[in-house]
Amino acid sequence: MCPTSSEVEGRLRARVRHLYTGRTRDAARFRYGLIAMDVLTIGFFIVTAPLQPTTVIILGEVVIGLAILVDLFSRLWISPNRWRTLRQVYTLADLVVVASLVLAPLLGQSLAFLKVLRALRLVHSYQVLRDLRRDTVFFREHEDTILAAVNLFVFIFVSAAIVFVLHFDDEPGAANFIDALYFTIATLTTTGYGDITMTTPGGRLLAAFMMIIGVALFFRLARALFLPRKVHHQCGNCGLDRHETDAIHCKHCGEDLKIPTHGAG
Repeated sequence: MCPTSSEVEGRLRARVRHLYTGRTRDAARFRYGLIAMDVLTIGFFIVTAPLQPTTVIILGEVVIGLAILVDLFSRLWISPNRWRTLRQVYTLADLVVVASLVLAPLLGQSLAFLKVLRALRLVHSYQVLRDLRRDTVFFREHEDTILAAVNLFVFIFVSAAIVFVLHFDDEPGAANFIDALYFTIATLTTTGYGDITMTTPGGRLLAAFMMIIGVALFFRLARALFLPRKVHHQCGNCGLDRHETDAIHCKHCGEDLKIPTHGAG
């Protein structure tokens, strides 16, 4: 007896849900593939942001836009709460990126910075974090540092793209994008050499915002680098999820811990 269309759809949905949320190795490899796609698309958007659109760039953006849409619709299809999924930061970022890809040919470079919002997807997924904690000792021991560095990286390049669009878009080119990146880093670190400045009220407000957020992100990264490291491992008794790397008992309740180590099989 042939399966009905609803049965086929149910099996397919179960398979897709397994790939996005399952705990098997093949599901983890699928999610690592998504992270690799994120890295490639982010790199493409950063490299092409200062360039004039060409046939190759437009074709690449179309392919990326279709891939993002397939990923987005797949996550919505399997979600038990689609409204909650739509409100997640990286889902909203994907929608903005797709919209910018559609509107970019009509509006030119003015939406270039929106494409860099794709960087918000980097490792900020519960399932990916769980996979990395399970599979990678280095990530498990340096998770706070890695996430702080990723957040800082995202903010720097999104800010640089915004500065480029607002103040250098009339003269597109790699040199001007480097100037925008240079200004962004100088502002975030409050160095302020003064060779590139914002002269409009809006530009000065943007610079002030970048300094406030940038200092906070730098402080978070420095804190993660220099404070004693802790690993994420949830205590089965009280739920405390951060412990010293060599802890054998939960500091809060005294429960025995079995934190994976280098020698774990």
